[in-house]
Amino acid sequence: MPSPPPDPLPGPPAASDLSSLARELSALPPSCGPVRLIGVDGYAGSGKTTLAARLAAALGGASVLHLDDIASHAELFGWTDRLLEQVIAPLARGEDARYAPYDWRARAFGAPRTLPAAPVVIVEGVGAGRRALRPWLARLLWMDVPREEAWARGRSRDGAEQRDFWAGWVEAERRHFAEDPSRPFAEQLVQQLPEGYMVLVGPVGIPGTDQTLTEGDGPSAMC
Repeated sequence: MPSPPPDPLPGPPAASDLSSLARELSALPPSCGPVRLIGVDGYAGSGKTTLAARLAAALGGASVLHLDDIASHAELFGWTDRLLEQVIAPLARGEDARYAPYDWRARAFGAPRTLPAAPVVIVEGVGAGRRALRPWLARLLWMDVPREEAWARGRSRDGAEQRDFWAGWVEAERRHFAEDPSRPFAEQLVQQLPEGYMVLVGPVGIPGTDQTLTEGDGPSAMC
């Protein structure tokens, strides 16, 4: 009698339309007062804003905070206190947050804007997984694109007008992630595919993982 065929080897996870991830995030316990705060971090140009918008839609219209509105030319990464005071503290009290978004062309902060204390609030931008913010996060997602590829996308998107800004930004981002890495603390890594996304288990999701990994470490095991 012939032997039964061997079990097929496990393949990569299927592309996701983010609905299953949205359900998973909605079921998390609140992390900041009544809010489930979701961080979306990654290198500039990696697709964080697009992911946050699509994930917010999958969540039925979740609130989104763009860290570009909190940072400024003078403080590319020195905005922790402003974020904690204007956003985290009121959300932790169950109140809507009010923050002054920065206008990168006018180089000035604008009129206050309200961020509702919704059941799920997404914070997206470089530094969303910084150590000062992680205690308030229900989940940290890392947009898993190599930094040189992400930076090339960003430069192409912003054009020659922003060439000088990008030269300074790249060095500032290198310093930031060297001093305060986010990827080693991500529960999930997200990769964008031609259609949909692939969600992988991040370093924190692997038992026994040493969380002092560097930003250059390779992808983790898939979920």
